[in-house]
Amino acid sequence: MKTLGKKIRLLRHQKSWSQEDVARQLEISIPAFSKIETGITDVNVSRLEQIAKLFDMNVVQLLTFNESEGMPVYASEIDDLNQRLQEREKEVIDLQKKIIELYEELWNYKK
Repeated sequence: MKTLGKKIRLLRHQKSWSQEDVARQLEISIPAFSKIETGITDVNVSRLEQIAKLFDMNVVQLLTFNESEGMPVYASEIDDLNQRLQEREKEVIDLQKKIIELYEELWNYKK
C-alpha cells in the first residue's frame, strides 16, 4: 500500500494539487486522504477507480504506474540546477582566489 500511496502523492504533485484539493474532489477528509498516501489505509476498488479517474487513468494504469515515468521532468530540472550550482561554485572559487591574490598584493605592498 505504501507504494500505491507514493504513486498517488507523485501524481498529486505533478498536478500541483494539495492534499486538501484531492480530498475535496474525492469527498473525503484530509486526514483520510493523508492515510491513503502514507499507506496506512487500504484502498478498496471503488476508491481506486475514483482516484484513477481523478488522474485521468484507469485502475490498471494507476496500479502499474512506474514512479520513474513521472521523474524525467524533475530529473532534467535537477540536472539543470546541478549544472547551474556547479557554475556558481566555480565562480565562488574564482572569487576566493582573487581575494587571496589581492590580500597577498596588499600584504606585499605594505612591506
